Amino acid sequence: MQTISTPHAPAAIGPYAQGNVVGGLLFASGQIPLDPTTGQMVGPTIEEQTHQVMRNVGAVLEAAGADYDKVVKTTCFLADMELFAAFNEVYATYFAGHLPSRSAVAVRSLPKGALVEVEVIAAVS
Repeated sequence: MQTISTPHAPAAIGPYAQGNVVGGLLFASGQIPLDPTTGQMVGPTIEEQTHQVMRNVGAVLEAAGADYDKVVKTTCFLADMELFAAFNEVYATYFAGHLPSRSAVAVRSLPKGALVEVEVIAAVS
């Protein structure tokens, strides 16, 4: 197993890795909308937060030698399902050429009061 760590995504705020590669797959921990340089939450809107989450996901993918086209599965957590349509509009822009399998669920709350969290599984070479 190879542990993935990059300064271009937020440092883990608990006892976990940003991602692990095993058997040709990256299992990335969920990303919330934290700025990796400041550790602060980015933006009050679901659109701003989704863009930051996806940039963080992209940084972990890149550190593992993958990109959005290699994502096989995402799990998306929303603080309110009323935000789903706005989330989906931003999310879709990151998967223009390839659509991964996905689960999307509403949860009672997310770390640091985030509106969205996304985790991915991706193929790596």
